[in-house]
Amino acid sequence: MPDAAWKKFVVVAGLVAGLLAFPVVVQDAFLLRLFTEALMWIGLAITWDLIAGYIGYLNFGHGVFFGFGAYTTAILFTKANLPFWLSMTIGGGVAALAAFVIGWPVLRLRGAYFAIATWAFGRAVMQLALVLDITGGPDGMRLPPFLNPHFFAYLMLAVVGITYAVLWVLLERAPFGLKLKAIREDESGSLAIGLNPAKLKLQALILSAAPAGLIGGVYAYWITFIDPASVFGDLVTDQAVVMAVFGGMGTLIGPAIGAVFFLTFKTYFWAYLSDYQVLYLIILGVAIAACVVFLPDGIWGAVTRRQEGRRALRKGLSLSQADAAQPARPSAAGRRGGKEG
Repeated sequence: MPDAAWKKFVVVAGLVAGLLAFPVVVQDAFLLRLFTEALMWIGLAITWDLIAGYIGYLNFGHGVFFGFGAYTTAILFTKANLPFWLSMTIGGGVAALAAFVIGWPVLRLRGAYFAIATWAFGRAVMQLALVLDITGGPDGMRLPPFLNPHFFAYLMLAVVGITYAVLWVLLERAPFGLKLKAIREDESGSLAIGLNPAKLKLQALILSAAPAGLIGGVYAYWITFIDPASVFGDLVTDQAVVMAVFGGMGTLIGPAIGAVFFLTFKTYFWAYLSDYQVLYLIILGVAIAACVVFLPDGIWGAVTRRQEGRRALRKGLSLSQADAAQPARPSAAGRRGGKEG
C-alpha cells in the first residue's frame, strides 16, 4: 500500500474509532448532546450539498424533508402506536416520496427559479402543518421522553455514518458522482454524451431527502417536542447552507468541517453572549460575506488548493534537481565542431 494511501487509512480508522468511543468515554450529558447535534448538522449539510455542490442547484427547501421525517415519526409513534424504528424508517420513506413528487416539476427550473420554488414549497408545507389537527397545529406535538443520551448519540452516529459512507461510494467512487458533476458543468452538454439529466437530478434529490427524513425522525424522538417552526422553518435549511458554504461545497468533508465550526461558534456565543442576539446575526453575516470573498471554495477548498500547490512545487523542484544531476549533453553544433576538429 502506498504511503499516502496508508496515511489516509490510518486517519480514517482513527477518526471512526474516536467517534465510536466518544459516547462510551464521555458521560457528561451536555457533551453528548453537543456530539449528537453536531452529527445531525453534518448529516443535513452533506445531504443539502448533494444537490447544491454536486449538481449546482441551490435548494432552499431542504429542511422540509427533515420536517416530513420528524412529523411522520411523531404521528406514527404517538398516534398509531407503531415502534419507533418502524416509524423512523417510514419517515425517511415519506421524505423520499415527497422529493419524488415535488422533484418532477421543480427540477425543470434552474437558477433562482429553482431556489424560489423550493423555498415556496417549504413555506407551503409549514403553513399546512400549522392548520392540520393531526400535526397539533401551532401547538406542536410531544413524544414520550426517553432519557438516554448514549442511545441517541449512537443512533445519530449510525444514521449519519451510513449516509456518509453511501454518499462517498456513490459520489466519489461510482460513475453516479461524475454524471452529476457533468450536469453541474454543462447540463445541455450532458445530453450530448447520452446522460439523462432529469432522471439523475431526481435520483439525487431523493437520495438527499431520505437521510434528511431519517435524521428528522431521530431528532423528534430525541427532543421529544416538535412544532412547524422548529422542523419546517427556514432556519433548518439556512444553517445547513451556511455550514456547506463555509466548509466547502462539492465535497463530503467540507460540509462536515463547516458544521463543526459553525456549531462550535454557536455554542460558545449562546453560552457567553446570549443577551446579544442581534450581534449573533451580525457576526454570522460578516463571516458568510468574508467566506464568500476570501474563501470562495470554503475552508476545505483552500486547504486542498494549498496542498496541491505544495505538491506541484515539490514536483517542480524534483524535476529541476533531476535535470541538474544529469551530465550536460553537447549541442548539435558542438558535436559537429568536435568532428570537424
